[in-house]
Amino acid sequence: MDDKAKLLILYASQTGNAMDAAERLGREAERRGCPVAVISTDEFDASSLRDEKIVVFVVSTTGQGDPPDSLKVFWRKLLQRNLAKDWLEGVNYAVFGLGDSGYQKYNFVAKKLDKRLSILGATAIIERGLGDDQHPSGYEGALDPWMSSFLNTLYEKNPKLFPKGPDFVIPDMDFMDRPKIEIVHHDADKVVSRYSNDADLRFIEMQIERARSMFPGKLSHDKKRPDCFLKMIIEYEVGDVLEILPGQDPAAIDAFIQRCNLNADAYITVHPRGTENQLCDSKISMKLRTFVELTMDVASASPRRYFFEVMSYFASAEHEKERLQYFASPEGRDDLYQYNQKERRTVLEVLEDFPSVQMPFEWLVQLVPPLKTRAFSISSSHSVHPNQVHLTINVVSWTTPFKRKRTGLCSAWLAGLDPENSSGVNIPAWFHKGSLPPPPPSLPLILIGPGTGCAPFRGFVEERTLQSKCGPTAPILFFFGCRNKDDDFLYKDFWLSHSQNGGVLSEDRGGGFYVAFSRDQPNKVYVQHKMREQSNRVWNLLCEGAAIYVAGSSTKMPADVMSAFEEIISNESGVSSEAAVGWIRELEKAGKYYVEAWS
Repeated sequence: MDDKAKLLILYASQTGNAMDAAERLGREAERRGCPVAVISTDEFDASSLRDEKIVVFVVSTTGQGDPPDSLKVFWRKLLQRNLAKDWLEGVNYAVFGLGDSGYQKYNFVAKKLDKRLSILGATAIIERGLGDDQHPSGYEGALDPWMSSFLNTLYEKNPKLFPKGPDFVIPDMDFMDRPKIEIVHHDADKVVSRYSNDADLRFIEMQIERARSMFPGKLSHDKKRPDCFLKMIIEYEVGDVLEILPGQDPAAIDAFIQRCNLNADAYITVHPRGTENQLCDSKISMKLRTFVELTMDVASASPRRYFFEVMSYFASAEHEKERLQYFASPEGRDDLYQYNQKERRTVLEVLEDFPSVQMPFEWLVQLVPPLKTRAFSISSSHSVHPNQVHLTINVVSWTTPFKRKRTGLCSAWLAGLDPENSSGVNIPAWFHKGSLPPPPPSLPLILIGPGTGCAPFRGFVEERTLQSKCGPTAPILFFFGCRNKDDDFLYKDFWLSHSQNGGVLSEDRGGGFYVAFSRDQPNKVYVQHKMREQSNRVWNLLCEGAAIYVAGSSTKMPADVMSAFEEIISNESGVSSEAAVGWIRELEKAGKYYVEAWS
C-alpha cells in the first residue's frame, strides 16, 4: 500500500444507519492518527474509484434486496460491461453491510458489491462484515468486532497509517472538535421576509424548503420543496407512492426548546462550518422554533450512539457523565441498546434523563435524527378520483419491554386530524414512483396484498374497472388476508362488489377474490394457503402471461408467497422444484414479478 494513502469510507444509507456506522469507523481511524474521508456514494465519482488505495464501503440493503437510492448511480457504473477485469487492480477494499436476517435477501447489496469489487480486480483487506438488525445489539453487534479486526489488519498492511499503533487513541477531549455546522443568529429587527402572512401556502412551502435545505443531514430525497399540499391539484399514477412530512406535537417542540435553553423566536441560518454559504443571508433566515419543527425529530426517533458520547462531554454531574461514557463504550453497547433502541427513547426523553447536560445548539442540529417523510402506497386511481389521493394507513402503536406506550409519529398525527375542522392544516407531500408499475389493461394480474398491502391494489382495481368500460381488459386474481372477518377486513364492500356481477375480480371474467382470515379458526390461514387452494387458477393465469404483484409486510410474507408460487408451478406443470425456481427467476428478469414490502 502507498505510504501516503488515506482511508476513504464510502457509505450508502437509506435510513441513516449506514451513515452513522461509516462516521463511527471514520472517527475511530482518526483517533489513531489516520487521515480519513467519509463520503456518500452519490457524492463520489465512481470513475475515480480506481485512483484510491484504501476504500471501505458501508452499505445497507433495503426492501427485497434493493440498494439504497444513493448507491444506484454508483452501482450502475460498476456494472458497465466495458470495465476490464483489472480495472480496480491496486485498490484495497473492505465491505460492511447492514441488513435484517428477517428478510429473504439478507445483506444482499453488501454481498453483491463485495463480489463485484473482487471481479474488477480489487483486493479485500478483510472478510466482509454483516450487521444484523435481529442481533440483540442491532448491527453494532457485528460492527464492533469487525471494526477492531479491520483496524488491526490495516495497521499490519500499512503501519504508517497509524503512527503510534492501532491501540493508541487520541484522548477524547483532545479529539473532540467543533461541530460540523455553524449557526448564525440574525437581528430580528433586520430580518426581511418576502411573505408576511404565515398562513400563505407559498410562505409555508418556502419555509419547508429553506429549513430542509439548511439541515446538515441527508433527508429522504433531494427535493426539499413539497410537490404539493394535499388541498391542491395533484397528479399521480396507480402504483405511485406518496411521502408525507408529519407534523410534530407543539408541546414536545416547546419542551425540547425549554430543556435546551433555546430562544424559540431567534432568527437563524445553518450552514457547514468553514464554508461560504448563501444561506447566511438574513433574508432567508427563519425562527429557531420553525427550523426545529420542520427538520429535527425530537419526540419520535431514538438518538444514535454518538449522541451519548457527545452528551458525556457536556454533562456537569459526574454520575451522569460516567453513565453516558459507559453507554458510549463497547462494554456498554448492550445496555445502551436496551435503554435506547428497545425502549425507543426519544431525544427529548434522553435529554430529560440527563438534566445536567447542556449541549450547544450546533451539536443538537448535527446529532438529532432528521424529521423524515413517511411513504405510503397510494390507494386510489387518479382517473377515478381527480384531485384526490387516498391512503390506507395503519395507526401504529405498541408497548415497549418496560411498558411504555408508543405510537407512530405520522400515522398518529394523521389519525388525530379532524376532517371537519382541519381548514388550517396543510399536509406537505411528495409523489414518486413506487416498486409497482401501473399495468396495461391487457396484462393479466395476480395480486397478493394482505393487511395494508391491499392499498395499491385498490387503485389497480379502480383503474381497470374504468378501463373495462372502454374496451376489453385482462382478468385479475387477488388474494387478500387479515386477522378477522369482522374486525379488519379492509375495503370489504369494495372488494366484494368488484368480485360479483361481472366485476373485474369476478370468476366469470377469469379472475377471483380470495380472503384468508388468519385468526377466525383454530389453525392459522394465510394468503399462501389460499393461493394453493386456487392452484389451478393461478397456474392458468401464469400460462396466459400474468404479472405477479406482492405488497405488504416485509417479514416472512414475501418469502412464503414466493415459495407458494414455486410449489404451484412445480405441481401444476410437473417440473422439478429447481425448474420452478428458475421459472420465477425468469418472471423477475422479464419484469413480471414485483414486490413492495415494508417493515
